[in-house]
Amino acid sequence: MATLKKLYNTLSDRIYLFVEKAKLTEHTFLIIVAIIIGVLAGFAAIAIRFMIEEISLLSFPGDGTLLDNIINSPWYVKLLIPILGGLIVGPLIYFFAPEAKGHGVPEVMQAILLKGGKIRPRVALIKALASAITIGTGGSVGREGPIIQIGSSIGSTVGQFFRIPSKRLKTLVGCGAAAGIAAAFNAPIAGALFAVEIILMDFAVAQFSPIVISSVMATVISHTFEGNLSTFVVPKYSYASPYEMILYFILGALAGLVSFLFIKTLYFSEDFFDNKFKFPEYFKPVVGGVGIGIIALLFPEIMGVGYDSINNALQGNMLWQAALALLFVKILATSLTLGTGGSGGIFAPSLFMGATLGAFFGYFVNTLFPGYTAGPGAYALVAMGGLVAGTTRAPITAIIIVFELTNDYRIILPLMITCIISTILSSKLSRESIYTLKLLLRNINLKEGTETNVMESIFVKEVYNSSFDSINVSDNFSKIVNNVIQGKAIDYPVVDNHGIVVGMISMYDIKDYLFEKESLSNLLIANDLASHRYECVTVDDNCKTALDKIAKYDLEGLPVVAIDRQKIIGMIWRKEIQDAYQKEIERREITSNLASSINMHDAEKTIQFLEGYSIAEIKPPGSFLNKSIRELNIRAKYGIDVLSIKTSTANSSAIKAIPSSEYIIRENDTLVVAGEIGNINLLRNIP
Repeated sequence: MATLKKLYNTLSDRIYLFVEKAKLTEHTFLIIVAIIIGVLAGFAAIAIRFMIEEISLLSFPGDGTLLDNIINSPWYVKLLIPILGGLIVGPLIYFFAPEAKGHGVPEVMQAILLKGGKIRPRVALIKALASAITIGTGGSVGREGPIIQIGSSIGSTVGQFFRIPSKRLKTLVGCGAAAGIAAAFNAPIAGALFAVEIILMDFAVAQFSPIVISSVMATVISHTFEGNLSTFVVPKYSYASPYEMILYFILGALAGLVSFLFIKTLYFSEDFFDNKFKFPEYFKPVVGGVGIGIIALLFPEIMGVGYDSINNALQGNMLWQAALALLFVKILATSLTLGTGGSGGIFAPSLFMGATLGAFFGYFVNTLFPGYTAGPGAYALVAMGGLVAGTTRAPITAIIIVFELTNDYRIILPLMITCIISTILSSKLSRESIYTLKLLLRNINLKEGTETNVMESIFVKEVYNSSFDSINVSDNFSKIVNNVIQGKAIDYPVVDNHGIVVGMISMYDIKDYLFEKESLSNLLIANDLASHRYECVTVDDNCKTALDKIAKYDLEGLPVVAIDRQKIIGMIWRKEIQDAYQKEIERREITSNLASSINMHDAEKTIQFLEGYSIAEIKPPGSFLNKSIRELNIRAKYGIDVLSIKTSTANSSAIKAIPSSEYIIRENDTLVVAGEIGNINLLRNIP
């Protein structure tokens, strides 16, 4: 293992040096890497499909379709095969790659948010094996989720091999995810949109072209080796009457309700088996196998990815009673498989539920309004998009996937109505999607992550105002009113003769007494009016803590006290925090772009980008060594920003863009800094 790691590092170093000498532009280099990721992800998708088919054929042998083979298998085979699958999958995931558990996409999102897009290379291999065994032995999950996670893992591994900076590495993870979806459905547009709508959650992603390239390349590989075969046998869509639009609104609402039910059932199952079911972790998938086997004795259609059943629904070959029963049984079976620790995706189950819901709904509306409605297959097709949109909260991806399956523009209007209504209703019932809820249960809030991280990086010492107005605890009412009228603030600290805060007075606290100013002048003092609903902060607290306390007590500002939490030294205001946050966001965007694009080869190692300001490479002063950036407080003390840090060794060099405040500066580091030229020169001369 050590030899392989050494070989990997040596090869990575040589490739990195070769790329440096080639002097490719960043965009050109990313396009080349995106092509590599697309090709590898395309072959990975083919490989996992082959593995699933072979394991399925080994588990349920026969000459018919997989569903026919399962139905014709003896009862004990249906019961024992899922148990055997769980017996293999449980230890495989537990001992080798716990990230391979579950449906995969939340783990990719977590890697992007918390790890800068870094995913362990072994995840791709273990996920492929675990998912193929789970699905091939009858687990009620889909193959698309694993293909997405495997593609993302390939994107991350290739990016790490080429020493791609963290900001761009996230884009390459998106490239892998896009390639996975594209290869799974022969849908390159949907693959690219899935990456930006769900994985990266950012339609403004600057490097969109590499994602498109990866998606296209994966589709080309899939077409080349497997032909231009559609995943489903899709009937020609028929649009019978404009009045059908009303029915698609109703179908969208039903899809939203079913999506909500699926999300809640799945996470109830995961919570129960993770926290309440006392059983060895690596044997829990066996319990899921027992449940799947029992359900399959009555409903064999729920085993595996379920594509044969989806095709039956699309072709109108499913009875409404069976469609209704399979809708709810599939929710139970998928929740049981994933909740007990099986490996697979929720994309195919969502399509299955949509097809059965649409078939059931289509049968009834076609019976009630035969002259104005299409057949059940049309509603099954549209409802597939509605369930995907409702569970993933990605309506655009859902619309494009179904459209690319049909290549029929007439389906766009019903799809848009159903998917949007489903998304709206599901969002109202549950704020989180089927992906983000899993992260929220791990105390990872994707929607608020960026703002929280930025706020936590700004400290009170950088924002607070040491010039402030205060009210003495013994001031009479008349003096208080005069101070408030003459001052510019809304909230005032009440202090004693030693400068210790004893309360807060707001201008709103005294407005009810203004008409009695003369009579109350010598009756009320500040101590009588002071509110004790407040908390102080210190200079070492971060702005998130300060803002939380400001919001908690509905104030505009808080007293800043010395470290011993006694004497007041200033005030921090809500508006100042918001201004500091905005400046920090702008600084990060600018410096991140600069740090990624700086390539200094001139002798002076300096670039002047504004009058009086420059970007420069400097060796860290001796007094900086073995100290963190936070400890040195470089920005506050010297007025400059550290854009990146170049670390050199005997055989290689690496660049860390926007280093964290906890980064320890070493002797072989080179600092890339930006600021006023005078401040940079001052820093150069520090011993």
